[in-house]
Amino acid sequence: MALSKERKAEIVKQYGKNEKDTGSIEVQVALLTEQIKALTEHLKKNHKDASSKRGLMILVGQRRSLLDYLARTDRDAYLRLIVSLGLRK
Repeated sequence: MALSKERKAEIVKQYGKNEKDTGSIEVQVALLTEQIKALTEHLKKNHKDASSKRGLMILVGQRRSLLDYLARTDRDAYLRLIVSLGLRK
């Protein structure tokens, strides 16, 4: 389920300020979104995998918390991010 190094580097380059900017909120949300997509695909095939379902819920909660923080601090960046990731408000 882990992202490959290449995919992770692409996401960091796309959403970060530079290649080494892994700590910004935008990069963290984008990485969590990729993990959530991968887990969702896994759960479509393995619907009885309760531990993965729990892990998915934890990741969704983390992403929600980060998005709430971003919405409070920088509304424009929040709106750009949810449009680029294709998330609902």
